[in-house]
Amino acid sequence: MSRFTPKVVTANALLEGDVVYFTEDGRWSRHHTEAELIEDEAHAQLRLLDASAQRNVVVGAYLADAKAGPRGPEPVHFREAFRTRGPSNYAHGKQEDPQNV
Repeated sequence: MSRFTPKVVTANALLEGDVVYFTEDGRWSRHHTEAELIEDEAHAQLRLLDASAQRNVVVGAYLADAKAGPRGPEPVHFREAFRTRGPSNYAHGKQEDPQNV
């Protein structure tokens, strides 16, 4: 029997391209700590189906490994940790606003 690694559902917002996370109440949040931490494989697949069906809101939904943290789910892989920090290019547009950092 294999051990299931907890997951979060993540995607990119269709209009802005921002990284977003699926919350327990079915919203999309730009904060990894608000994501639903899924600890059951069957439930993870159902949540991914729910998220993927929202084609008018997000693109590229997938399950990403995560772990419980003191303020909510935390990424476990470098790629996902990198995605939580936003675009890596120079500050322009909404990146210039300290509220979005």
